[in-house]
Amino acid sequence: MPSPPWRSLLFVPATAERFVARAHTRGADVIILDLEDSIPPAEKQAAREALAAAAATVGQGGAEVAVRINRPLDLAVPDIAAAVMPGVAALMLPKIMGPEHVRLLSEVVAAREAVLGLPLGRTRFIGIVETPQALPQLAAIAAADPRMAALGVGSEDLSTELEAVPGADLLYHFGMMVVAAARGAGILPMGSIGNFADFRDLEGYRASLQRSRRLGFACASCIHPAHVPIINEEYGVAPEEADRARRLIAAFEAAVARGEGAVAFEGAMIDLPVVERARRLLARAR
Repeated sequence: MPSPPWRSLLFVPATAERFVARAHTRGADVIILDLEDSIPPAEKQAAREALAAAAATVGQGGAEVAVRINRPLDLAVPDIAAAVMPGVAALMLPKIMGPEHVRLLSEVVAAREAVLGLPLGRTRFIGIVETPQALPQLAAIAAADPRMAALGVGSEDLSTELEAVPGADLLYHFGMMVVAAARGAGILPMGSIGNFADFRDLEGYRASLQRSRRLGFACASCIHPAHVPIINEEYGVAPEEADRARRLIAAFEAAVARGEGAVAFEGAMIDLPVVERARRLLARAR
């Protein structure tokens, strides 16, 4: 199954009617209706009951809809029963323990899809690793199931488990592990390298996203709508990038047609890996 063309994923508490009502105007590629951290224990069932209406509301502008479920199985199973529906494209799986955990939840989702008459496998997974024990299994988690569409680390929970302060120094190593694991499995590496506690520092946020995109990240989640357009710009493909990629590919193909092995393009020598990056960039732009 091909990777989805996601750039920005915006969290919205499933029961926050004011935020739900406006989510479709924010420009995010994906709206994540949250059943986990933003929902108190006493309100979990009410949040499940609100999902169907909330999914229809946040998806009305064309964004795909995802639902973040809870990790404990006694919560995850009813979450899945409520969340799997035609209007929900993906589930975010927090605190993944390992590949077997992914496959177990995939079985639960498949059973729910069958009950509803939905195509088996249509519900994608966004995996989040948040414990030190799961870090060595990132590659296995990324490739655990065909439903996997994206993989990231939960910086706040992971930092807490490590008794560390979240920030670029801590997240660089684990972020690059995510990029390698996700790219190796053909799915999207989700996240960025930085500390974004101050949502008002938009220029700092943009700089961190620029660095993260150069490191290989493909998409990022956020909790503040002000971050959505910045993610879309920095994790998207600018028109000038696409134009340069087209010129580069044309120059390479013309040189090959002439039987030339070395190709000069705008002051630099290019070869097959450079051309392949340009082709992938154009595919992402489409």
